[in-house]
Order: sequence, then structure tokens, then C-alpha cells
Amino acid sequence: MSATVALRTRMEAPNWPRPVAELGGPSSLDRMTSNDAFFLAAKLSAFPRLGLASLPTPLEPMRRLSAHLGGPRIWVKREDATGLGFGGNKLRKLDYILHEAVSSGADVLVSGGVVQSNSQRQVAAAAARLGMECHLAVYHGRLAPPTPEYATSGNAMLNRLFGAHLHDVPWTGDRNAAIEQLGNRLRQEGRRPYFVPYGVSNSLGAIAYASTIVEIAEQSQAQSMRPAAIVHCTGSAGTQAGLVVGASVAMPETRIVGIDIDAEPERVRCDVVAYARAAADLIGTRFDEGDVEVVAGHAGPAYGVPHAATIEAIKLAGALEALVLDPVYSGKGLAGLIALVRERRWQGNTDIVFIHTGGAPALFAYQRALGI
Repeated sequence: MSATVALRTRMEAPNWPRPVAELGGPSSLDRMTSNDAFFLAAKLSAFPRLGLASLPTPLEPMRRLSAHLGGPRIWVKREDATGLGFGGNKLRKLDYILHEAVSSGADVLVSGGVVQSNSQRQVAAAAARLGMECHLAVYHGRLAPPTPEYATSGNAMLNRLFGAHLHDVPWTGDRNAAIEQLGNRLRQEGRRPYFVPYGVSNSLGAIAYASTIVEIAEQSQAQSMRPAAIVHCTGSAGTQAGLVVGASVAMPETRIVGIDIDAEPERVRCDVVAYARAAADLIGTRFDEGDVEVVAGHAGPAYGVPHAATIEAIKLAGALEALVLDPVYSGKGLAGLIALVRERRWQGNTDIVFIHTGGAPALFAYQRALGI
């Protein structure tokens, strides 16, 4: 790092934590956190993974955004950097879930989502890497296409590139019914389908995502900081369920804050509770329903429809941190975090982790709607 860059960094964020090595080593509290993370990792080791995701993902300071907002210190957990097929948080779940698919002898993966679903794209990418056929139930009608290129670019184009077979179905509000019907049809044809739920969200998906807490706990210790909160977008609920269960073991002082992006906060919270309770039972740890916080009011007019706060968050992340957020999930998640910061939920000397769940390809399908 040049002297000029180093000086600029110190001026922009003079109170950022220093690495543990500069502080004379970890305190007893740090060692306790390390032990808790080790205990959680041992619990999760009973569930094998394939190694599809590039882990651990980085935890990076967002100094310029933090300075722009006037505190607290915001860090980003780069789940967009999991690697395969443009990455994303679902790939961490698929790493565990698809181990079960391979072990069961499945020859085709079956999943679904809306046209620009990040989840579908990651399932299709995983299937291509594993040499398995992929069939996707593509829901139409959950939202009106925001741009002419919505159906052909972004994730939709990548699904075709990865060789997925796309089946158009109407949106009924039941997230998994059409996926299950598609799987049943393939089974009747003599195939061995493996069902990947909407959003890769179920109890095993939650267990998989608890591994993120192991990484954040260890990375936070290395930076000599302890996050007051981990903030993320929440919709299909498996990601938040995993974070809540993991934090209850390894980061009990850290609040998990889910920003509802579905405009269905009550449904989201119910699903988080159900998946978290099931995941906690499977790994033999505690779960307190009071740990589930779903913040409403930042989803805009509807799922998949970006509003002014979403667009502002996307532009700030790009211009200040060179981070590419999508308008359906991560953009709304950061918009919620920005709103909470402006409401002074946390003091300026607090550390907050934002989980970047990925989704960059969808940005191109929304270009005209975003005015970028």
C-alpha cells in the first residue's frame, strides 16, 4: 500500500479495529469466541459437503460507505464470492444439500423460481459442474416484467448457458408445488430426480448456512472486533435460519437482523422459525424464537420491484465500494441497513456485518428500470 493510500484510509476511518497481531494477541474473550466457533464447526462437520463453493468468503471493511453514512463501521461478508456460476449465498447451501443428491444416486436436479431467480442460476451451475441434468420450474406472474430484457438476459441467459431445461409455470403462491410436480413427472419417466426447494431453503440448507457464522466469528477475531449485528436480506428464510442457529452457538452477543425483501414479513418470520427449530434439533443445539428479527418496510411496493431506496443503495455500493448489488435481494438488504443506520440504531463505534448474498447478473435484466 502506498503512503498516500494508507494516509487516506486512516483519514476516512480512524477508529477501525486493528488486527489482533498489532494489539498483542487475542484476549480471553477472543479465545472464548474461537472455542465457540470450533464447537459450532464440530457440530456442522457431521454434515458432509461437496466442495462446490469457494470457502471461506472474505470479510472486508466498507470504509467509504461507513464514512458516507457517518458510522457505524460496516463490514461486508462477500457471499457473492463463493465462485461457481457467479457465486451467491445459495451455493453454500447447495454444497451440503447436493452431497445428499449425489449420495442418493440422483441423475437430475429439479428446482424453481422466478425468471431472474439467483437460486435457479446457482442450481443450474452446480448441475453443470456435477454433470447432472437440471430442470427448472420458472414461475411467471409473481411480478410484471420490469424491462423488455427481463426474460432474456441476466440469470435467465445464464440458466440457458448452463444447460438447464426451463419449464414455464404460473405463480400460485405455493413456492414448491410446481417443482414437486415437475420432479414427479420426471420420476414417472424413469429418471431419478432430486428436489431442491425454492431458495434452497429447508432444515439442511439452514444447517449449511450456519457455517457462515463459523467464518465470521473467526474473521472478526482476526480483526479484533465483535459485530453488534449481522444484517442481510431475507425471503425464503433458510439463510436467516442458519445465521440465527449458528450465532446462538458461536456469536450469542451478535444480533441477526433480516431485512424482508418479499413484502411478507410475517410469512418470512414463520418460515425462519420453522427452519431454525428443525436445524437446531438436527445439530443438537438451542434455539430461541426471540432471536428471530425480520424488519419490514424496505421491500418496496412488492417482491422483485426496486424502489428509490433500493436504487440509492445499489448506486452507493457501486460508487463507494465497487460492489455490485442486485435490485431484488442484496440491494434491498443494503437499503434496509442504510435506513437503520440513519435511524441511529447503532452507535458510531459499533461494528456491523452486511452479508452480500450475490445476484449481480440480475442487475443487467433491470438496467432500464434502475436508470443506471
